[in-house]
Amino acid sequence: MNGIRIGHGYDVHRLTEGRELILGGVHIPFDKGLDGHSDADVLLHALMDAMLGALALGDIGKHFPDTDMSYKGADSMELMKKVCALIREQGYRLGNADCTICAQRPKLAPYIDAMRENIAATAGCEKGQISVKATTEEKLGFTGEGLGMSATAVCLLVKE
Repeated sequence: MNGIRIGHGYDVHRLTEGRELILGGVHIPFDKGLDGHSDADVLLHALMDAMLGALALGDIGKHFPDTDMSYKGADSMELMKKVCALIREQGYRLGNADCTICAQRPKLAPYIDAMRENIAATAGCEKGQISVKATTEEKLGFTGEGLGMSATAVCLLVKE
């Protein structure tokens, strides 16, 4: 394999009542949470898909299928640790990641640094290697209407 690999990930989850909102491993006060088999952390799911995709290892559905009840309610930070271990087993490390969360509300700016710190600590890199941004869609589409959230991630993996 080459010395560097680039991956892209995308994830989306519906907002629902009765669930906690967790993004980048951070619990965010809000009246709704994301619906999914695990904790539905849309940010980490997009990033894990980018990392796995960079090495052509499939996606999180392949590694942590929603048909496997052992992943029901799973903490996505724990899944991220497994993906990082798999990347290291392949002889790579995370060079950097650039992630964007699309959500009409709540305002995510106060939580961005904590998300970056969580991801960096889990990936074994510096906070400066992790970018997390949040944007709205100006009330357009399913995210703009507050029906769900999506996230995209691009990452660079570097050969050890």
